[in-house]
Amino acid sequence: MEISIVTFHSTRGLSMASEDYSVYSGLTEDELISLAVERSLTDDHVSVDHTGHSKTPIVQSRPTIAGSISAHPHVAPPTDDTPCITLKNACTDPGPGARKCYSFINSDGQQYAAWRRYDGSMLVTLDPEPLDPVVKAIKSGAVSTLIEIAKTGICLTKQNKEGWISLHEAAYRGQTECLKVLLKLDHKMINARTFQDETPLFFAVSFEQVACSQWLLESGADPDISNKENETPLYTACERQNLDIVQLILKFKGKVNKICRQGCTALHEAVWRDNLEICHALLEAGADISIPNKYGITPLFAAAQGGCVKVLRFLIRHGADVNSHAADGATALYESSKNGHEEVVKILLSRNANANICTRGGLLPLHIAAKRGNERIVSILIPVTSKARVRRSGISPLHLAAERNKNEVLETLIEAGFDVNAMLSPDRSKMHEDRRSTALYFAICNNNTEAATMLLEAGANPNLDTFNPLLIAVRQGCIRTVTLLVEHGANVNAYIPTHPTSFPAAIMFCMKYLTLLKYLLDNGCDAQSCFQCEYGSGPHPPIETLHRPRDDIRYNVDVQNYIPVQFCEMISTPSVSRWAGPIIDVLLDYVGNVQLCARLIEHLDSYEDWGVIKEKSILPRPLMQLCRLRILSLLGAERMQLIDSLPIPGRLLKFLRHEERSSQL
Repeated sequence: MEISIVTFHSTRGLSMASEDYSVYSGLTEDELISLAVERSLTDDHVSVDHTGHSKTPIVQSRPTIAGSISAHPHVAPPTDDTPCITLKNACTDPGPGARKCYSFINSDGQQYAAWRRYDGSMLVTLDPEPLDPVVKAIKSGAVSTLIEIAKTGICLTKQNKEGWISLHEAAYRGQTECLKVLLKLDHKMINARTFQDETPLFFAVSFEQVACSQWLLESGADPDISNKENETPLYTACERQNLDIVQLILKFKGKVNKICRQGCTALHEAVWRDNLEICHALLEAGADISIPNKYGITPLFAAAQGGCVKVLRFLIRHGADVNSHAADGATALYESSKNGHEEVVKILLSRNANANICTRGGLLPLHIAAKRGNERIVSILIPVTSKARVRRSGISPLHLAAERNKNEVLETLIEAGFDVNAMLSPDRSKMHEDRRSTALYFAICNNNTEAATMLLEAGANPNLDTFNPLLIAVRQGCIRTVTLLVEHGANVNAYIPTHPTSFPAAIMFCMKYLTLLKYLLDNGCDAQSCFQCEYGSGPHPPIETLHRPRDDIRYNVDVQNYIPVQFCEMISTPSVSRWAGPIIDVLLDYVGNVQLCARLIEHLDSYEDWGVIKEKSILPRPLMQLCRLRILSLLGAERMQLIDSLPIPGRLLKFLRHEERSSQL
């Protein structure tokens, strides 16, 4: 009978609760496998103690590779009194293609194995391989039994499938007396390596076995032998934050500046863990504070990145370069600004950190602080940031604040005098399909009326972008934003340069919003162009071949031979044609003598109730209508603001506002 199967979708994709991610996201594949097996067992089986109360069982397992779950700092290694579960009737055949990962034993001494199947699932079965008597003796600390086993001539340096020998087992278990016996029997095994190049000292340090570590060092163990990741015992002791073992290794002249495969030193590890005592011990032993890892990260950069204030001050006092930068050009100041470490930013600036060093991407610390929305750090950086340097970067912090809806930061930047009409550089603008350029455009795209108001009141020009922000607001159907833009001079007759139409593009986007359409027409949108059809009363192309409006605006460079879309074509699209009558009715209120083309007449003839609209277009138009148009044209673009100041009767005012249908004329 199978005991447990744990299925996962990839080597890093074990199913676990979201709250566990932050704890377990750093585990290796083997650690995740170990955790999955343990969870599966503990979830599916509950043992009962002698009092009758249930308790959560914990699998007591012996990891067989370095970096197993028991070695992880978040998970304590098992002890002999750890409660265990008893599994019975487990099959011993994991199936074809299965690979054994490791073994563990329960409280009754029964040995089980965890297998990885060909399909990625995990299976726990009885282990067909018997428990080594040497391992069993070391586990229980039976020194006399170990001596008797040695007398029988059994080889104590025989490696298991992971390369462990008896000395590794004793170091892992913290069995100092067993260590002494084994070294007395064969001292040459003191620096024996597993297949991952771990020595007994490495195991003792990894599992924080202080007594074993001391005995091994005193017996001549080499403290500088690293594993396959080039991690030394000193590096691992710093990772475990065990000051006693660190001092012990340094006492025995362990090399303090050896680097691991990622280029990190022991000092990097101590800094990342904000351990000032270990940092102090390492520097006294000669640690180099300027060694970068393979990503260019120095210990000071690591301290700034993690917000380690005490360690940062300590490193600066010992001469660390405050302007050191990583391989991507990010400085310690940039990284601390990015992560919101306000006190670190203040410390670095007080030590003359340069706020005008940009990353390879051209961003300054001020840019990233604005992007992350940290208003306090933005305020600190503004006085020390060159606006000329900001301009050369091709992007303003206003763009980033508007893009991320960081309104407080946006307000702070505006008050500091940053140009609200700053344009993205061509290279940065090309990164966006719509070729946006201004901070206002970002705000409108986010439908952030508050940000748009701040920018417009500060003098932002709403007509600088390739695609007018008003078109975005109209497409969103937000009358509040549309009103705001129009009041600040947005061009109501804007066109889409890459998708030409014979009429203003704003009309195309608000055909379903008659109130919005009327507002645009009241403010000067060109209704006349909707009735200037090139086909006139002649035959029109089939509807199937008409240009149809896109649901989004995308940039298309090749538009030289693009035939402008006619209004009658646009209104014939299936999604709009049912609104044709009311749309034409509204437009007729804003034009004089116009001729309806054959397609528009066809639409009006398609519905009996629309006959009155067709009659409305019969020439000539009423004199009152022509007079209204003349008055409005004389008032100009600000006609709606000027109408209320005219010394004319209220009924006439309503007529000029196209509100005559609500009056009793």
